[in-house]
Amino acid sequence: MTAALAQEGLADSAKRGGIIRYGHFQEPPCLFGGWVQQWYLQRQYSDNLVARTQDGQIVPWLATSWTISDDKKTYTFEIKPNVKFTDGTPVDAQAIADNINGWLSESPDLRNPTAAPYLTDSFESASAIAPLTLRITLRTPFQPLVNVLAQSSQGILSPTELKRGLAANCEKPVGSGPFIVEKWNHGKDVIFRRNPDYNSAPATAKHQGPAYVDGIDWKFFPDQTVRYGALLTGESDAAYDIPAVAWKDANSRFTVLRHITGGTPLRLALYSARPPFDDVLVRQAFAYAADRKAAIESSFLGSLPFEGNGALSQSSPEYIRELGQSYPYDLGKANQLLDRAGWTARNAEGIRLKNGKPLLVRISYSSSFLKPDGEQALQVIQQQAKVAGFDVRLQPTNQADFFAGRNLGPNDYEVALLYWVAHGAEIFRISWKPDLNGQLNRFNPSRYQDLALWDVIQKAEQSFDGAERAALYQQAERKLVENAPAVGFAVLDVTLAAQPNLKDIWLDRGSVGEPVFYDAYFTGKK
Repeated sequence: MTAALAQEGLADSAKRGGIIRYGHFQEPPCLFGGWVQQWYLQRQYSDNLVARTQDGQIVPWLATSWTISDDKKTYTFEIKPNVKFTDGTPVDAQAIADNINGWLSESPDLRNPTAAPYLTDSFESASAIAPLTLRITLRTPFQPLVNVLAQSSQGILSPTELKRGLAANCEKPVGSGPFIVEKWNHGKDVIFRRNPDYNSAPATAKHQGPAYVDGIDWKFFPDQTVRYGALLTGESDAAYDIPAVAWKDANSRFTVLRHITGGTPLRLALYSARPPFDDVLVRQAFAYAADRKAAIESSFLGSLPFEGNGALSQSSPEYIRELGQSYPYDLGKANQLLDRAGWTARNAEGIRLKNGKPLLVRISYSSSFLKPDGEQALQVIQQQAKVAGFDVRLQPTNQADFFAGRNLGPNDYEVALLYWVAHGAEIFRISWKPDLNGQLNRFNPSRYQDLALWDVIQKAEQSFDGAERAALYQQAERKLVENAPAVGFAVLDVTLAAQPNLKDIWLDRGSVGEPVFYDAYFTGKK
């Protein structure tokens, strides 16, 4: 046994050293929070309460075990001992409770824009009932709770450092993870260094103890040609989001990883609260009016799969496969539906009219949510839908303006191209909760209001019977596809290419598929 451990130690020693030069796509406005691009960064420096395996099992991380009460309203977690944040603050039950209570508070310094929409309706409190025992109490059962806790945006941060305020924590957040944020050079990169005391890897990791590499130089390359080019020249060791034109080349030269995220696909959300998309016939007509599948396949050169199911991603456990081919291109059906909806007249340009008003459809989108190749697909849809009589206008918006709400006001668009990642159909709570008690659901860009659908979603969330829950979620999924408040566009994938001498990068399965560099190491000298 001693010899085996010594041999393992020597093997680990041989893996030590080097800085991973990583080329990423988008630079977020903050290094933690609710947007996917922030999750990628947060995964490097913070730990979660639990982790999720590739096959969807929830396994230990900061929590070594947990129990659920008979009424499904109380979760009790036992916390791993002797773990510290990198500022020296203990990672105990109270620290984790402070994080969770902060997520659901009104404090802008603490509130979590990802956790809150999931948990607000069911959450009551989090408390430390012993130094290493955490209790989460719910008002109503919520079966997806542990899946939500596995998402990187729910990484646990030092409560000591959180008191500094949002601005300081956006710049240099502090967790207990394998890497420490050393410096954010805005517009250029984030420098991570290895946490030499790391002792809290999840059960999904390939080893325990500190990371093998000395750090990460997380560079931002908005231009995909430049980003991939840096990999080709050896200036980068790994690069995110392989361009479609380079997909085959990357697979022949590099180690390529790919994950299709759960939750929603990249979808066209149709504004259903006012004309023209308040009419289901017009929504269905728009879905039939363009060959979205061919547009995706040609724009991405076959490297990105089309997704016809606008409700749910194909990697979600509840996904109904036949719905992935919903609304195939059919100009005849589109014309019939528009005629039935009363859009029978046309102007000189061939655009349909109703009561003298043109059939205008403005599509708002941003590079924050759409890869560069995707704009070509929208142009194809624009051209084809015009044949059916739609006046489609594209509204590209830069990242800063898009997050500030430009082209996303109630009268600014008819279609918004967006996604929201999750493990699976628990995403329905985010996307389709109706406006209740005077509270606007700002995460529902379709503005689709369906109380019967919401009742089914809530019943699914409160069921701990796997078959019953899946059946309820699929009932909701079928209804959503039939009523078309969102139309499928493409899968949302995470791709990464790495140099052959960089081993054991993997993609997290919490929901997003963030690259994990904790287990990574270089072969040979670096």
